[in-house]
Amino acid sequence: MSQHGPIRTAPLRPPLAPLRPLLVASLLLSPLALPGRAEAAPATREDMTLYTRIAAINVCISRAAKVDFDTAVSIAGETIAQVLKGQHQGQIAQVGTQELSIDELRKGSINSAVIGAVDICPDEVPAEVKTKVQEAIQNNGGG
Repeated sequence: MSQHGPIRTAPLRPPLAPLRPLLVASLLLSPLALPGRAEAAPATREDMTLYTRIAAINVCISRAAKVDFDTAVSIAGETIAQVLKGQHQGQIAQVGTQELSIDELRKGSINSAVIGAVDICPDEVPAEVKTKVQEAIQNNGGG
C-alpha cells in the first residue's frame, strides 16, 4: 500500500471478453452448420405443423416488438427454410420425394408464417394481408 492509499488498477477483463458475442453466436449457430443426416427423413405433416407454428409465433413476437411486418415474416420464413434444408435435406413428405430448392423452401415457409400469424395474432398482421389470406383460404375450400 502506498502512502496515498491503495493502488487502483483497472479491473481485469478476460482476454476473450470482446469476442463473447461472436462466440455465443457461433455456439448457437453451430448445430445449423453440421452436415445433415446421411439419410435425412422428409419433414412430416407434424414437423411442418410445428415449424409453421414456430414461424408464426416468431412473427407475432417480432411484430409486438415493432419490427416491420415484411422483415418479421422474412426472418421467420428464412429460419424455417434453413431448418428444412438442414434437417430434412429440403424434403417435405406432403410435397413428394424431390428435394426443394432453398428459394422454394423460402416461399413456402414465408407463406406458412403469414397464414399462421393471421391465425395466432391477427392484430399484428396488416389488414390487406389478412384479407388476401382469408380469400386464399376460402378459394381453396377453407382449409
